[in-house]
Amino acid sequence: MRLFPRAAPRRLAAASVACTLAIGALSVPLANAVDLKDRQKQVGSRIHAASHDLDESSARMRRAAGRLAATQADYARARAELDAVRSRLDAARMLDDAMRLKLQAAVERLSRAQTDLIRGQEAVAGQRRAVTDTVTSIYEDGAPQLIALTSLLDSQTPEDLTRQAEARNVVVGRETRAYDDLHASEVLLKVREDEVQQARDDVAVQRRAAAAHLDTMRVLTAETLAAKRTVQERLAVRRSAVAEARRVRQRDSAVLARLHQRENKIRDRILAEARRAAASARHGHAAGYRGRTGGLLDLPVAGPVTSPFGYRVHPIYHYYSLHDGTDFGAGCGQPLHAVAGGRVMSEYYSSVWGNRLYLNLGTINGRNVTVIYNHLSRYRAGTGQGVARGDVIGYVGTTGWSTGCHLHFTLMVNGRPVDPMPWL
Repeated sequence: MRLFPRAAPRRLAAASVACTLAIGALSVPLANAVDLKDRQKQVGSRIHAASHDLDESSARMRRAAGRLAATQADYARARAELDAVRSRLDAARMLDDAMRLKLQAAVERLSRAQTDLIRGQEAVAGQRRAVTDTVTSIYEDGAPQLIALTSLLDSQTPEDLTRQAEARNVVVGRETRAYDDLHASEVLLKVREDEVQQARDDVAVQRRAAAAHLDTMRVLTAETLAAKRTVQERLAVRRSAVAEARRVRQRDSAVLARLHQRENKIRDRILAEARRAAASARHGHAAGYRGRTGGLLDLPVAGPVTSPFGYRVHPIYHYYSLHDGTDFGAGCGQPLHAVAGGRVMSEYYSSVWGNRLYLNLGTINGRNVTVIYNHLSRYRAGTGQGVARGDVIGYVGTTGWSTGCHLHFTLMVNGRPVDPMPWL
């Protein structure tokens, strides 16, 4: 079990229940050095890290935490989808602006081309009138060929003939230039007609593209609105899950507070016994075992260590707290053994610890030592019963705040939890 962070060292010690005290001395034979080394190697090989177990929270809290995690994941996915749709919509808007500018430029080109075409048409019409006027004027003076012949017949000198030829060339040149100008105007008019058609085609293309993009914009806008609604819905669900998790955590905290009050009384009795043992030692009446504690105790159950003693971050409550014992992985119904000779001082059911059994080992090196077995499926030994090392005192279970069959084993020295592994 992990203790809540508000617990001071005094509360940390009180959070794990100890039993009432055994009377008399405890004689615990030590294993020889070879057996001790073998046992230490065996235990060491079984230890593996599993610091983020969920056993130290109620089933309701685990469900609430699971729901909260799921809603947080849903909310994160909805936010990501909204961000993605917004990005696509922003890109579409930028493209829409660019397409609008292109359409506007195409319309302006068409307008200029149409204006140029009108001017060209007017120029051609004017040029045609000019050609008509020129040709009419020329022929009103007589046919150019007859004028040339008459001039030839009327010529008196070579100089007259030359002047008359030049005059005839001027008349013919006027006609030719008029037709050339008309032809040039007609060619330019054709170019402008082609420019108008190209501009019309470009405008049509841009308008079709803009219409298609408008459909895309409508779809993206609808997707954005839908994504916003989804985010709002997920946020509401997430808030509900957060509120539920807080309520359950408060309920768990209240359960633990009541448990601490109950266990403080037992701890006070342990400390009183420790003081009596210390007083007896000062008067030369020391009792119990004195010597090395490494390997002093047997393993409580056959199984690997799944979560060691120590401080870590709780996987649900997320505070830094003490895991006040060592968890051993074992199957339900597997026998639990007395780690040393002692007396069963108490056993009861806790909604947190499930079925608990407290085995008092007496005084070791002047300090009271009690071990606690938690989450039992049932008991084999009863309160007040003396047991020998290795006796079966109960069976592995998953009662209380537990996610699976295991043993949470706590070792208390003068009412304070210590790492049991150096003792095993």
